[in-house]
Amino acid sequence: MTTPHTSAPSPGEPGHRLRAVPDPEPGLTTGTNSTDEQHRDRAGDPHPETPDRTDSAESTPVRRLHLTRASQIPIRPTYWTWEGRIPRGAITLGPGREGIGKSLFCSWLAAQITLGTLDGVDYGTPKGVVYAATEDSWEATIAPRLHAAGADLDRVYRVEVTTAGGTTLPLTLPRDCDELAAEITAADVGLLVLDPLISAVDSRVNVNQEELRTALEPLARLADETGCAVFGLAHFNKASGTDVLSRVTGSRAFSAVARAAVAFARDPEADDGSCVLSQVKNNLGSLDLPSLRYLVEPVTLPTTDGPGQWGRLRFLGETTAHVETILSDTGQNDDEADERHELDTWLRNYLADQGGSAPVKTIFGQGHEGGYSKDQLKRAKKRLRLGADKDGMRGGWTWYLPEECEGSRTPK
Repeated sequence: MTTPHTSAPSPGEPGHRLRAVPDPEPGLTTGTNSTDEQHRDRAGDPHPETPDRTDSAESTPVRRLHLTRASQIPIRPTYWTWEGRIPRGAITLGPGREGIGKSLFCSWLAAQITLGTLDGVDYGTPKGVVYAATEDSWEATIAPRLHAAGADLDRVYRVEVTTAGGTTLPLTLPRDCDELAAEITAADVGLLVLDPLISAVDSRVNVNQEELRTALEPLARLADETGCAVFGLAHFNKASGTDVLSRVTGSRAFSAVARAAVAFARDPEADDGSCVLSQVKNNLGSLDLPSLRYLVEPVTLPTTDGPGQWGRLRFLGETTAHVETILSDTGQNDDEADERHELDTWLRNYLADQGGSAPVKTIFGQGHEGGYSKDQLKRAKKRLRLGADKDGMRGGWTWYLPEECEGSRTPK
């Protein structure tokens, strides 16, 4: 926001308002007249224009540039809707494959917000939730899931757009941002869910190109100005690689504009069929957060047509598994998977034999004798989520095993 100045600074000072030049009327060009005027200007022939010049009603509105000193901008800390994971007043992306409970997570999250039970800035203060969904029926899917999650349904709002002709349309970004911001403020909304985010983008915007920013940046401003957290689900494409965010369907702008991202994946090594939620981006906080393991369990609810069954997400606690590792291992052949498992087992056992930690130089030396390269060991460190410490400015690095989880702690 630009702060007005009480006195007009001289040209060249911060805060000086630069002279705005209106665009020429349609169909007109400056031609030689413009060149002659520039020549007279250089010769010292003054123009009557000033920075406060007012154009006639027929002319094109003038764009004016302003500079604001950083010293005049108040600073503020980062607040968290979900402590450390989902920032307040920013976009958080939630990518994952189909059928692993991403939408059930949104129902769980909405329930915590409406009850004021989520560990974050609004803990103890129930807030509203605006839920924009295009892939599921409210009557048959979304509302029952919210029931099953225990949400305060009076605080959850379905958002739709009605035209002058009475037609009902889904939310469209960025077109509906201004009106949506007003409704968010009026209803004391703490969370906007977009399920999925890509479906809320205007169909005229190419979601596979950088122009996607024209829809996402106004959404980011809405979040910042209202203080509402925006959580948008996304799907994974068929790409491979170790970068989780490169797998998000659509333009890289989805993950670039988002300030945080939590990803979902099913753990193929889990005997109970559980899934994993991991922090894969966090521009406003720490990325070194423990992953959480969760199950999707069935819930039976009564309806006017008899009992029906829906899913509900239940967190089991922290886990050393990580979505990045799960995705990088998926699709590898058996030989590669066996090699990874063999290396991970060797490194874990070696550190355990050394009391839980060892100097990196020693690890590399012992690993080399076992036929493992430095790069292989570094990738194994990442998969095992090992910690690392440096002994002073000139000391060497030490790797250590992560602490064991203290029971099954359910996130608040």
